[in-house]
Amino acid sequence: MSYLLRSDPVSRIHPEPQPLDDIDHFDLLPDSLLLLIFDKVADVKDLGRCCLVSRRFHSLVPFVENVLVRVDCVISDDDSNADDDRRFSLNTASISDAAAGGSFSALFRLVFAPIFKPFQALGQFLGPKRSSSSLEDEIDQSGVTHHSPTQVLKNFAEIRFLRIELPTGELGIEDGILLKWRADFGSTLDNCMILGASSVTSDLESPLLDDDNGNIPESFYTNGGLKLRVVWTISSLIAASARHYLLQPIITEHKTLDRLVLSDADGQGVLSMNREQLEELRVTPLSASSASKRTLVPALNMRLWYAPQLDLPDGTVLKGATLVAIRPSESTKEVCDASWLSDAFEEPFGTAARMLIKRRTYCLEMNSF
Repeated sequence: MSYLLRSDPVSRIHPEPQPLDDIDHFDLLPDSLLLLIFDKVADVKDLGRCCLVSRRFHSLVPFVENVLVRVDCVISDDDSNADDDRRFSLNTASISDAAAGGSFSALFRLVFAPIFKPFQALGQFLGPKRSSSSLEDEIDQSGVTHHSPTQVLKNFAEIRFLRIELPTGELGIEDGILLKWRADFGSTLDNCMILGASSVTSDLESPLLDDDNGNIPESFYTNGGLKLRVVWTISSLIAASARHYLLQPIITEHKTLDRLVLSDADGQGVLSMNREQLEELRVTPLSASSASKRTLVPALNMRLWYAPQLDLPDGTVLKGATLVAIRPSESTKEVCDASWLSDAFEEPFGTAARMLIKRRTYCLEMNSF
Protein backbone atom coordinates (compact mmCIF):
# COMPACT_ATOMS: atom_id res chain seq x y z
CA MET A 1 0.00 0.00 0.00
CA SER A 2 1.40 3.33 -0.92
CA TYR A 3 0.65 6.72 0.47
CA LEU A 4 0.80 9.98 -1.32
CA LEU A 5 2.09 12.72 0.93
CA ARG A 6 1.07 16.22 0.02
CA SER A 7 2.51 19.26 1.66
CA ASP A 8 0.16 21.99 2.90
CA PRO A 9 -0.12 24.92 0.55
CA VAL A 10 2.08 27.81 1.45
CA SER A 11 -1.04 29.96 1.63
CA ARG A 12 -2.32 27.93 4.59
CA ILE A 13 0.91 28.14 6.53
CA HIS A 14 1.58 31.76 5.63
CA PRO A 15 -1.79 33.29 4.69
CA GLU A 16 -1.81 36.25 2.44
CA PRO A 17 -2.18 39.51 4.42
CA GLN A 18 -5.60 41.06 4.12
CA PRO A 19 -5.61 44.35 2.19
CA LEU A 20 -5.80 47.32 4.51
CA ASP A 21 -8.69 48.70 2.53
CA ASP A 22 -10.83 45.75 3.65
CA ILE A 23 -10.24 46.32 7.39
CA ASP A 24 -12.72 48.35 9.42
CA HIS A 25 -10.33 50.03 11.81
CA PHE A 26 -13.13 51.12 14.15
CA ASP A 27 -13.87 47.44 14.76
CA LEU A 28 -10.38 47.14 16.19
CA LEU A 29 -11.07 49.77 18.85
CA PRO A 30 -12.39 48.57 22.23
CA ASP A 31 -15.77 49.82 23.42
CA SER A 32 -14.14 51.69 26.31
CA LEU A 33 -12.10 53.81 23.89
CA LEU A 34 -15.13 54.57 21.72
CA LEU A 35 -17.02 55.71 24.81
CA LEU A 36 -14.17 58.07 25.68
CA ILE A 37 -14.46 59.54 22.19
CA PHE A 38 -18.23 59.91 22.53
CA ASP A 39 -17.72 61.65 25.88
CA LYS A 40 -15.59 64.22 24.06
CA VAL A 41 -18.32 64.64 21.44
CA ALA A 42 -20.91 65.21 24.21
CA ASP A 43 -23.38 67.26 22.11
CA VAL A 44 -26.65 65.36 22.01
CA LYS A 45 -27.29 66.15 18.33
CA ASP A 46 -23.86 64.90 17.30
CA LEU A 47 -24.35 61.77 19.38
CA GLY A 48 -27.61 61.25 17.54
CA ARG A 49 -25.75 61.37 14.24
CA CYS A 50 -23.25 58.85 15.59
CA CYS A 51 -26.13 56.46 16.17
CA LEU A 52 -26.68 56.34 12.43
CA VAL A 53 -23.14 55.18 11.65
CA SER A 54 -23.47 51.57 12.78
CA ARG A 55 -25.32 49.23 15.08
CA ARG A 56 -22.30 49.21 17.35
CA PHE A 57 -22.34 52.98 17.71
CA HIS A 58 -26.07 52.88 18.27
CA SER A 59 -25.64 50.40 21.11
CA LEU A 60 -22.82 52.38 22.77
CA VAL A 61 -24.23 55.92 22.75
CA PRO A 62 -26.73 55.23 25.60
CA PHE A 63 -23.74 54.65 27.90
CA VAL A 64 -22.10 58.02 27.30
CA GLU A 65 -21.29 59.76 30.61
CA ASN A 66 -20.82 63.35 29.39
CA VAL A 67 -23.83 64.90 27.63
CA LEU A 68 -24.42 68.44 26.38
CA VAL A 69 -27.88 69.61 25.35
CA ARG A 70 -27.51 72.89 23.51
CA VAL A 71 -30.73 74.76 22.70
CA ASP A 72 -29.96 76.80 19.61
CA CYS A 73 -33.24 78.30 18.40
CA VAL A 74 -36.74 79.28 19.45
CA ILE A 75 -39.87 78.21 17.58
CA SER A 76 -43.51 79.18 18.04
CA ASP A 77 -45.72 76.73 19.87
CA ASP A 78 -48.81 78.11 18.17
CA ASP A 79 -48.64 80.53 15.25
CA SER A 80 -51.93 82.07 16.29
CA ASN A 81 -50.44 83.08 19.61
CA ALA A 82 -46.76 83.21 18.80
CA ASP A 83 -45.95 86.04 21.20
CA ASP A 84 -47.37 84.29 24.25
CA ASP A 85 -46.43 80.66 23.70
CA ARG A 86 -42.94 80.03 22.40
CA ARG A 87 -40.80 76.95 22.59
CA PHE A 88 -37.12 76.28 22.80
CA SER A 89 -36.26 73.86 20.02
CA LEU A 90 -33.22 72.02 18.80
CA ASN A 91 -34.16 70.87 15.30
CA THR A 92 -32.12 68.99 12.75
CA ALA A 93 -34.87 68.02 10.37
CA SER A 94 -32.45 67.32 7.56
CA ILE A 95 -31.40 64.07 9.19
CA SER A 96 -34.59 63.20 11.03
CA ASP A 97 -35.97 60.93 8.32
CA ALA A 98 -32.90 58.73 8.37
CA ALA A 99 -33.35 58.02 12.06
CA ALA A 100 -37.10 57.90 12.26
CA GLY A 101 -37.15 54.20 13.11
CA GLY A 102 -34.54 54.28 15.86
CA SER A 103 -34.98 54.80 19.57
CA PHE A 104 -32.61 57.76 19.32
CA SER A 105 -34.63 59.62 16.73
CA ALA A 106 -35.57 61.94 19.58
CA LEU A 107 -32.01 63.22 19.57
CA PHE A 108 -32.71 64.97 16.29
CA ARG A 109 -35.94 66.70 17.23
CA LEU A 110 -36.00 68.37 20.63
CA VAL A 111 -38.37 70.83 22.17
CA PHE A 112 -37.84 72.87 25.30
CA ALA A 113 -41.34 74.09 26.23
CA PRO A 114 -42.56 77.70 26.59
CA ILE A 115 -39.98 80.46 26.74
CA PHE A 116 -40.16 82.82 29.65
CA LYS A 117 -42.45 85.71 30.39
CA PRO A 118 -41.00 88.25 32.85
CA PHE A 119 -40.19 86.48 36.15
CA GLN A 120 -41.82 83.27 34.88
CA ALA A 121 -38.71 82.09 33.08
CA LEU A 122 -38.83 78.89 31.14
CA GLY A 123 -42.48 78.05 31.90
CA GLN A 124 -42.73 74.33 31.32
CA PHE A 125 -39.06 74.07 30.32
CA LEU A 126 -37.77 70.59 31.00
CA GLY A 127 -41.18 69.58 32.28
CA PRO A 128 -43.13 66.45 31.36
CA LYS A 129 -45.37 66.33 28.32
CA ARG A 130 -48.92 67.59 28.64
CA SER A 131 -51.33 64.89 29.78
CA SER A 132 -53.96 66.11 27.34
CA SER A 133 -51.97 64.60 24.47
CA SER A 134 -52.07 60.88 23.87
CA LEU A 135 -48.90 61.01 21.80
CA GLU A 136 -45.35 61.20 23.13
CA ASP A 137 -44.35 63.49 20.30
CA GLU A 138 -45.58 66.88 19.20
CA ILE A 139 -45.61 67.82 15.53
CA ASP A 140 -45.37 71.40 14.35
CA GLN A 141 -46.84 72.76 11.14
CA SER A 142 -43.71 71.89 9.15
CA GLY A 143 -44.10 68.22 10.05
CA VAL A 144 -41.09 68.09 12.39
CA THR A 145 -41.61 66.01 15.52
CA HIS A 146 -40.47 67.53 18.82
CA HIS A 147 -39.59 65.86 22.09
CA SER A 148 -39.12 67.18 25.59
CA PRO A 149 -35.55 66.90 26.92
CA THR A 150 -36.80 64.51 29.59
CA GLN A 151 -37.82 62.12 26.83
CA VAL A 152 -34.57 62.58 24.95
CA LEU A 153 -32.35 62.00 27.96
CA LYS A 154 -34.22 58.92 29.13
CA ASN A 155 -32.32 56.94 26.47
CA PHE A 156 -29.05 57.60 28.31
CA ALA A 157 -28.36 55.19 31.13
CA GLU A 158 -25.01 56.36 32.55
CA ILE A 159 -24.92 60.17 32.49
CA ARG A 160 -22.39 61.55 34.96
CA PHE A 161 -22.02 65.13 33.78
CA LEU A 162 -24.98 66.86 32.15
CA ARG A 163 -24.79 70.35 30.67
CA ILE A 164 -27.82 72.17 29.31
CA GLU A 165 -27.40 75.50 27.55
CA LEU A 166 -30.29 77.87 26.87
CA PRO A 167 -30.19 80.19 23.84
CA THR A 168 -30.50 83.34 25.95
CA GLY A 169 -30.65 84.50 29.55
CA GLU A 170 -34.01 85.07 31.17
CA LEU A 171 -33.35 88.62 32.33
CA GLY A 172 -34.14 91.30 29.79
CA ILE A 173 -31.48 93.92 30.46
CA GLU A 174 -30.55 96.96 28.43
CA ASP A 175 -27.54 97.00 26.15
CA GLY A 176 -24.33 97.97 27.92
CA ILE A 177 -25.45 96.73 31.35
CA LEU A 178 -23.49 93.85 32.87
CA LEU A 179 -25.42 91.30 34.91
CA LYS A 180 -24.09 87.83 35.71
CA TRP A 181 -25.13 85.34 38.35
CA ARG A 182 -24.06 81.93 39.55
CA ALA A 183 -26.08 79.78 41.94
CA ASP A 184 -25.60 76.41 43.63
CA PHE A 185 -28.63 74.41 44.72
CA GLY A 186 -29.39 71.28 46.69
CA SER A 187 -33.03 70.85 47.63
CA THR A 188 -33.01 74.64 48.02
CA LEU A 189 -30.61 77.52 47.39
CA ASP A 190 -27.13 76.89 48.79
CA ASN A 191 -25.45 80.09 47.60
CA CYS A 192 -25.67 82.71 44.88
CA MET A 193 -23.25 85.33 43.55
CA ILE A 194 -24.36 88.27 41.42
CA LEU A 195 -22.03 90.64 39.59
CA GLY A 196 -23.44 93.74 37.94
CA ALA A 197 -22.39 97.05 36.47
CA SER A 198 -24.34 99.93 34.95
CA SER A 199 -21.87 100.05 32.03
CA VAL A 200 -18.74 98.37 30.71
CA THR A 201 -16.19 100.53 28.86
CA SER A 202 -12.46 100.73 28.18
CA ASP A 203 -10.05 102.84 30.21
CA LEU A 204 -9.59 105.19 27.25
CA GLU A 205 -13.24 106.18 27.43
CA SER A 206 -13.52 106.68 31.19
CA PRO A 207 -12.03 109.55 33.20
CA LEU A 208 -10.49 108.68 36.56
CA LEU A 209 -12.65 109.28 39.63
CA ASP A 210 -11.49 110.44 43.04
CA ASP A 211 -10.71 107.71 45.57
CA ASP A 212 -13.81 106.97 47.63
CA ASN A 213 -11.97 104.95 50.32
CA GLY A 214 -14.31 102.03 49.71
CA ASN A 215 -17.40 103.94 50.82
CA ILE A 216 -20.70 104.00 48.96
CA PRO A 217 -21.48 107.59 47.93
CA GLU A 218 -24.71 109.20 49.15
CA SER A 219 -25.94 109.48 45.57
CA PHE A 220 -26.13 105.66 45.42
CA TYR A 221 -29.13 105.79 47.74
CA THR A 222 -30.84 108.85 46.27
CA ASN A 223 -30.57 108.30 42.51
CA GLY A 224 -32.07 104.81 42.43
CA GLY A 225 -28.75 102.93 42.44
CA LEU A 226 -29.63 100.77 45.45
CA LYS A 227 -33.14 100.10 44.15
CA LEU A 228 -31.73 98.91 40.84
CA ARG A 229 -29.35 96.50 42.61
CA VAL A 230 -32.25 95.07 44.60
CA VAL A 231 -34.14 94.48 41.35
CA TRP A 232 -31.07 92.75 39.86
CA THR A 233 -30.81 90.54 42.93
CA ILE A 234 -34.45 89.51 43.05
CA SER A 235 -34.57 88.93 39.28
CA SER A 236 -31.48 86.72 39.37
CA LEU A 237 -32.81 84.69 42.30
CA ILE A 238 -36.14 84.13 40.55
CA ALA A 239 -34.40 83.05 37.35
CA ALA A 240 -32.18 80.64 39.28
CA SER A 241 -35.04 79.16 41.30
CA ALA A 242 -37.12 78.68 38.12
CA ARG A 243 -34.30 76.74 36.47
CA HIS A 244 -33.85 74.61 39.59
CA TYR A 245 -37.55 73.75 39.84
CA LEU A 246 -37.74 72.59 36.25
CA LEU A 247 -34.69 70.33 36.49
CA GLN A 248 -36.33 68.08 39.06
CA PRO A 249 -37.70 65.42 36.63
CA ILE A 250 -34.29 64.90 35.03
CA ILE A 251 -32.51 64.72 38.40
CA THR A 252 -35.02 62.19 39.68
CA GLU A 253 -34.69 59.94 36.63
CA HIS A 254 -30.89 60.02 36.23
CA LYS A 255 -29.51 58.76 39.51
CA THR A 256 -25.98 58.35 38.09
CA LEU A 257 -25.50 62.13 37.78
CA ASP A 258 -22.43 63.53 39.52
CA ARG A 259 -22.77 67.08 38.24
CA LEU A 260 -25.37 69.16 36.43
CA VAL A 261 -24.90 72.63 34.94
CA LEU A 262 -27.65 74.74 33.37
CA SER A 263 -26.30 77.84 31.62
CA ASP A 264 -27.21 80.12 28.73
CA ALA A 265 -25.42 81.19 25.55
CA ASP A 266 -25.38 84.83 26.73
CA GLY A 267 -23.27 83.90 29.75
CA GLN A 268 -25.84 85.55 32.00
CA GLY A 269 -26.53 82.86 34.57
CA VAL A 270 -25.16 79.47 35.65
CA LEU A 271 -26.95 77.00 37.90
CA SER A 272 -24.71 74.23 39.21
CA MET A 273 -25.32 71.11 41.31
CA ASN A 274 -22.70 68.62 42.50
CA ARG A 275 -23.25 65.02 43.50
CA GLU A 276 -24.12 65.74 47.13
CA GLN A 277 -26.57 68.47 46.14
CA LEU A 278 -28.22 66.23 43.54
CA GLU A 279 -28.67 63.48 46.10
CA GLU A 280 -30.05 65.98 48.61
CA LEU A 281 -32.77 66.95 46.14
CA ARG A 282 -33.72 63.31 45.57
CA VAL A 283 -34.00 62.69 49.32
CA THR A 284 -35.53 66.01 50.39
CA PRO A 285 -38.29 67.28 48.09
CA LEU A 286 -37.96 70.93 47.12
CA SER A 287 -40.37 73.55 48.44
CA ALA A 288 -42.21 75.14 45.55
CA SER A 289 -43.35 78.75 45.44
CA SER A 290 -47.11 79.12 45.59
CA ALA A 291 -47.00 82.01 43.12
CA SER A 292 -45.21 80.35 40.18
CA LYS A 293 -43.38 77.26 39.02
CA ARG A 294 -40.10 77.77 40.80
CA THR A 295 -38.34 76.69 43.96
CA LEU A 296 -39.12 78.74 47.06
CA VAL A 297 -36.24 81.09 47.89
CA PRO A 298 -35.48 80.88 51.66
CA ALA A 299 -34.76 83.80 53.96
CA LEU A 300 -31.35 85.17 53.01
CA ASN A 301 -28.28 86.88 54.39
CA MET A 302 -26.54 89.03 51.81
CA ARG A 303 -23.32 90.97 51.53
CA LEU A 304 -22.93 93.80 49.03
CA TRP A 305 -19.79 95.48 47.68
CA TYR A 306 -19.96 98.53 45.45
CA ALA A 307 -17.52 100.70 43.51
CA PRO A 308 -18.57 103.77 41.47
CA GLN A 309 -15.81 102.83 39.02
CA LEU A 310 -13.68 99.71 38.91
CA ASP A 311 -10.60 99.71 36.68
CA LEU A 312 -9.54 96.18 35.78
CA PRO A 313 -5.95 95.25 34.84
CA ASP A 314 -6.93 94.42 31.23
CA GLY A 315 -8.26 97.94 30.65
CA THR A 316 -11.93 97.15 31.20
CA VAL A 317 -13.79 99.71 33.31
CA LEU A 318 -16.95 98.80 35.21
CA LYS A 319 -19.15 101.75 36.16
CA GLY A 320 -21.32 101.16 39.21
CA ALA A 321 -19.69 97.76 39.81
CA THR A 322 -21.64 95.67 42.33
CA LEU A 323 -21.06 92.23 43.84
CA VAL A 324 -23.72 90.51 45.93
CA ALA A 325 -23.01 87.31 47.88
CA ILE A 326 -26.02 85.37 49.15
CA ARG A 327 -26.55 82.43 51.48
CA PRO A 328 -29.65 81.20 53.34
CA SER A 329 -30.05 82.67 56.81
CA GLU A 330 -29.95 79.17 58.31
CA SER A 331 -26.64 78.31 56.63
CA THR A 332 -23.63 77.82 58.87
CA LYS A 333 -21.24 78.83 56.08
CA GLU A 334 -19.74 82.30 55.98
CA VAL A 335 -21.28 84.58 53.38
CA CYS A 336 -18.03 86.50 52.84
CA ASP A 337 -15.87 83.43 52.24
CA ALA A 338 -13.52 84.65 49.50
CA SER A 339 -12.79 81.12 48.21
CA TRP A 340 -16.18 80.74 46.53
CA LEU A 341 -16.66 84.39 45.62
CA SER A 342 -13.45 84.87 43.66
CA ASP A 343 -13.88 81.72 41.55
CA ALA A 344 -17.50 82.28 40.62
CA PHE A 345 -16.94 84.15 37.34
CA GLU A 346 -14.68 83.83 34.33
CA GLU A 347 -12.08 86.47 33.58
CA PRO A 348 -11.97 89.39 33.60
CA PHE A 349 -15.00 89.32 35.88
CA GLY A 350 -13.35 86.97 38.38
CA THR A 351 -10.73 89.69 38.89
CA ALA A 352 -13.53 92.24 39.36
CA ALA A 353 -15.05 90.09 42.11
CA ARG A 354 -11.70 89.75 43.89
CA MET A 355 -11.18 93.51 43.75
CA LEU A 356 -14.67 94.27 45.05
CA ILE A 357 -14.48 92.00 48.11
CA LYS A 358 -11.52 94.06 49.34
CA ARG A 359 -13.80 97.06 49.70
CA ARG A 360 -16.19 97.89 52.53
CA THR A 361 -18.90 95.28 53.06
CA TYR A 362 -22.58 96.11 53.49
CA CYS A 363 -24.99 93.65 55.07
CA LEU A 364 -28.57 93.07 53.93
CA GLU A 365 -31.33 90.60 54.70
CA MET A 366 -34.22 89.36 52.62
CA ASN A 367 -37.33 87.41 53.58
CA SER A 368 -38.34 84.18 51.86
CA PHE A 369 -40.32 84.57 48.63
